[in-house]
Amino acid sequence: MSRAPKSLPLPTTQARQIWLRAQRLDTRAPFGEGAQAVADAVSHLGYVQIDTINVIERCHHHILFSRIPSYSRADLRHAQSVDRSVFEYWTHALSYVPSNDFRFFLPAMREHKREGHRWYASVTPGDTRKVMRLLRAGPLTIRDIEDDVLTEKEHLWQSRKPSKRALQLAFYTGVATISARQGMLKTYDLMTRHFGWDKLPKPASAKEITAYLLDRALRSQGVVSLDSVCHLDAPSKKAVASLIAARIRRGELMPVAIEGAGKQEHWAQPSALEPHEVSPDLVHILSPFDPLIIQRKRTNLIFGYNHLFEAYVPKAKRKLGYFALPVLVGDEIVAALDLKTDRQAKKLLMQKWTWLGQAKKMAGRKELKQKIEDELDRFERFQLAE
Repeated sequence: MSRAPKSLPLPTTQARQIWLRAQRLDTRAPFGEGAQAVADAVSHLGYVQIDTINVIERCHHHILFSRIPSYSRADLRHAQSVDRSVFEYWTHALSYVPSNDFRFFLPAMREHKREGHRWYASVTPGDTRKVMRLLRAGPLTIRDIEDDVLTEKEHLWQSRKPSKRALQLAFYTGVATISARQGMLKTYDLMTRHFGWDKLPKPASAKEITAYLLDRALRSQGVVSLDSVCHLDAPSKKAVASLIAARIRRGELMPVAIEGAGKQEHWAQPSALEPHEVSPDLVHILSPFDPLIIQRKRTNLIFGYNHLFEAYVPKAKRKLGYFALPVLVGDEIVAALDLKTDRQAKKLLMQKWTWLGQAKKMAGRKELKQKIEDELDRFERFQLAE
């Protein structure tokens, strides 16, 4: 019986560099430009989260801007509606995902079709027939449906329009897809018509989905844990753990012990552990929904930064601000900026600047502040464009 390989000690500085390389935040323009850059970025990251808050630009645009310096919102519209290289579906949240990965989401769609969706249990057969009749006639937004009788909400974020609930249920079951998005106004179309398919692709097997989850995490995270692979997806952990054990036996993965992680296990492909430095001149003003930030415990372990999302915290109790954005300089998170875009006055407003970590007391902070302000100028131009 062969012994399990011993864990390789991994300093947090090296873990940061590995993760930044995997996130493509270690270089200025890793994906090029245009709609193809959007497709390549979403394909590499695995998903880009969508959120409605727009105190600054919504997070799906912000995440792409952080990796595509020349990013334009039109590039994402082109990728979604013209090239059809990305589509919207649920990962741990509503996200853009690569269209090439569609079959890995099809089993979830079929399950919702077979068993319903707990968020849309109130949708009636009549509501479904109505929206399907309209969808068969052509693409549809909720504004196109004017004859709804409004109903009471069952939860805070639910629409009062029965037709919108029926459209959303059709989305989760894979009958409809979001073919275009203008702000948060979604255009729905039949899935097969949008992609030009006679029928849906063959769904991935459970075994293939497990491999997909692990490979996606290894590609975009570099060093992974069960929690990071299965973020908000506890039911997948058992199968993923079995696959990790099999890959360790085959020498495809090796265990690593990240400094400060205690008993939490991590793994990496041997090639990911090669030394790699991040330029200290790179500055990224990140979304709180960026993949580098969204898994709070992981970010705290590797960067020593515990992000506080305080949009729903009473003003008097906020520490960083309503919508604080972490600032990454080189391989360190050095500040959090609470920003607001005043689109009418065409200004990016600084609500609060909080220094973090070593930057709170470093001698060369004047030079560091200038680097960040230079990036803020570029960030403001992006905010106010289009």
